[in-house]
Amino acid sequence: MANDPYNKILIIDDDEDLSFIISDMLEGYGYKVTCAESGGKAFELLESNTYHLILLDINLPDSDGFEICTELRRTSTTPVIFASARTSETDRVTGFDIGGDDYLPKPYSMKELLSRVNALIRRTYGFSQQESVVSFGNISVNLTARTVTKNGSPVSLSLREFDLLSYLCRNKNKAIEKEKLISEVWGAFSTVEPSTLTVHIRWLREKLEDDAAHPKYIKTKHRVGYILEAPDEK
Repeated sequence: MANDPYNKILIIDDDEDLSFIISDMLEGYGYKVTCAESGGKAFELLESNTYHLILLDINLPDSDGFEICTELRRTSTTPVIFASARTSETDRVTGFDIGGDDYLPKPYSMKELLSRVNALIRRTYGFSQQESVVSFGNISVNLTARTVTKNGSPVSLSLREFDLLSYLCRNKNKAIEKEKLISEVWGAFSTVEPSTLTVHIRWLREKLEDDAAHPKYIKTKHRVGYILEAPDEK
């Protein structure tokens, strides 16, 4: 898991002692964990960060997990595991109906939690011991090692440039709305303006395309957003 690009987890729970125990356990298996003790703190983190899985309690001091999940689903498909002492059938059904991916009743064992986290990560992002590489033309993008080459020579990208390119690669040949790109790359509740996305697309074209003014791969889809056209190699 240490080299897995999909290893960032956000824990939203007001029980700080429990969050510390879970965080310590997950980090021991290679995950990178951030904790939020309230809905407000969670929204603040989600404005400027992306996560690959969210472990969400329902009873929070300033809101409840159902509200957070509902808002999250307006802009993001990040998998959510509800973890709560509320175990009624109504609560479980509500959790799934509003977009939750799993529901784990408290108390639970760390072993079961780890198993569910691993399973959901695999289902959502795929599972392979091999490196994930996307190639198009003279460009090769190693999603696992987070490296890019053009004509065999390394291309230097900023963290955000690579995150944007990585998302385009994982959704190659699909037109992606600007709002979707912003929420997935900058954060589910990001206040980044579309012009910031436009600038980052331009930077990627300047570094990867032979003619940035007439891109062959990273193209604009009028009134939609952008697409990475990368024909499958035969």
